[in-house]
This record gives sequence, C-alpha cells and structure tokens, in this order.
Amino acid sequence: MSDNVLSHLDKDGRATMVDVSEKTITKRTATARSIVSLPDEVLAQLVDGDLQTKKGSVFQIAIIAGIMAAKKTGDLIPLCHPLGLDNCNITINLNENNEVIIDCTASITAKTGVEMEALVGASMAALTVYDMCKALSHNIIIKETKLIAKTGGKRDFKRA
Repeated sequence: MSDNVLSHLDKDGRATMVDVSEKTITKRTATARSIVSLPDEVLAQLVDGDLQTKKGSVFQIAIIAGIMAAKKTGDLIPLCHPLGLDNCNITINLNENNEVIIDCTASITAKTGVEMEALVGASMAALTVYDMCKALSHNIIIKETKLIAKTGGKRDFKRA
C-alpha cells in the first residue's frame, strides 16, 4: 500500500477497517500530548502542583479517565482495531507558562499501532481537567493534542 493513500478506504472509496492479518507483530509505542491552559482563578487553587476538589485530585482523576479512555479507543473510533494494551501511562505536569501538560504513552506487542490510543488517552485526560475545573471558570482552553512519537510498525516518528 502506498504511503499516499488513505488506509481506511477500499479501492472503491468505501470506509473499511485496515486488514492487519499480514502485518508483523512488533513492539509498538506511541506518546501523545494535550496542553490545557487554565485561567488565573483556577491556577490560584493549585496546591503542591495539583487541584483538590470535593471529588478528589483533579490530576489523579484525569489520569484514570485517560487510561480508561485509551483502553476503549476501539469502541470510540469506528475503524480502530480493539486492542488489549500492554501498558498505558499518563503524566500531568505544569510547564513554565503554567499550562497543564498531559502526556499519554501507550504500548502493545501487536500487528497494529497505538497512536489513536495515546491520542484518546491524552484527550480524555484534558477533557476531565476541564470538567473538574469548570466550576471555577469556563475560560479553560484545551490548546492542542498531538502525536509526539511512535515506534514499531512500518516507520517510527518523532516530532521535532
């Protein structure tokens, strides 16, 4: 298959699941990042690098939500293969601009990659931060979600 062809369309242009039956089983990893910008009224609530609510730690709950979502990617995105992840790890930190940096790394030994799982995990963690902080302000911005790196399969990728 050419690299310049959409993989989820058949020869007649119809949606299809990618046939991975002939692919080689390899160790595959992917890391995705979401960045959330919090307004000052939310940042003022930070204690020891986290936000505490009546529901618990915002960042810890976001990590759990992200991992749960990554595990359900095949249910959320119609043509994704359902995968049993070997691992999913999410970290949440603040950068020098007081933005919330959410990194999700997923891994599996399989015939297909885990980029979508990493992207879904980072995205859901970001949405959870928004949901848990919106009582303080709706001026929360999920700025971006992007693939940072992937290994395994046809080619590796690392964002500069």
